[in-house]
Amino acid sequence: MQSRIKQAGFTLVEIAIVLVIIGLLLGGILKGQEMITQARIKNVVNDFNGITAAYFAYQDRYRQVPGDDNQASVRWANPNPPGGSVNGTGNGVISGEYMTAPPADLVATPPTNTTGESNNFWWHLRLAGFVAGATSGPAAWSQPVNAVGGLVGVQNGSPGASATAPRLSGLVLCSANVPDKIASAVDTQVDDQRSATGQMFGYPQGTAANPSVETPAIYTATDYVESGSNQYVICKKL
Repeated sequence: MQSRIKQAGFTLVEIAIVLVIIGLLLGGILKGQEMITQARIKNVVNDFNGITAAYFAYQDRYRQVPGDDNQASVRWANPNPPGGSVNGTGNGVISGEYMTAPPADLVATPPTNTTGESNNFWWHLRLAGFVAGATSGPAAWSQPVNAVGGLVGVQNGSPGASATAPRLSGLVLCSANVPDKIASAVDTQVDDQRSATGQMFGYPQGTAANPSVETPAIYTATDYVESGSNQYVICKKL
């Protein structure tokens, strides 16, 4: 008599259930990633809007440019708040670059017409209560960090420019390490979705994170290139 061997396996229903579960998991992961990206876009936009508002509020209250304010040491003398402050040059122009590393002691190396005020900018805004953060020590004059781990800073005129690329004049606010998709979305919400026109300027950052030196970049493309790996420095005129 021939014996029958029962073979184990999955039924079509079981396979269908597994595929449905896998699909739900993948959909949840993708949805979660999109939610994270949207949150980062919102945070970067909020940085631009919030700091712009703080800058104009400071000017409205004190009739001075934060960082360049030459009355700050009188307005915020020791010991209230702790550490006091140092003056800018009062010439109406912010010296230094947006990504300049903060000095260990800004009191010992006060701002000049060529450097220091881009760090002093944050100290004045924090002392005035327009930006959150420490009011003494290096943390007081250090740049804040955006939602993607890049520095947020100010300088006079946009970095990364060349003879063939547009340059924003006057005081600009820059945000570094911004992935291409986020950079494009932020420019869309804040300006005109173009990396080379309008009041917001974006240029490829390259591989260096928060570069200590900006190399002028020849960048003539009018659109952000979303390759999934490109990073941009995006700057907005204040």
